[in-house]
Amino acid sequence: MKEIKKKSVDDLVKLLSEKREAVRAFRFDIAGSAKKNVKASMLARKEIARILTEQNMRNRNVIA
Repeated sequence: MKEIKKKSVDDLVKLLSEKREAVRAFRFDIAGSAKKNVKASMLARKEIARILTEQNMRNRNVIA
């Protein structure tokens, strides 16, 4: 979590798109049984939530 707070806004946007792409790719891989680590999707979704939370906090601080 601390590393997310240190990143710039552009880095967060880039990281968010990478994580979303990883979740999308994971869903297609699991459908074909190419992946065995089913926890990877859950971890990626948690990272997405953390990034979105940080972005929302920054937006609130700018507005307030």
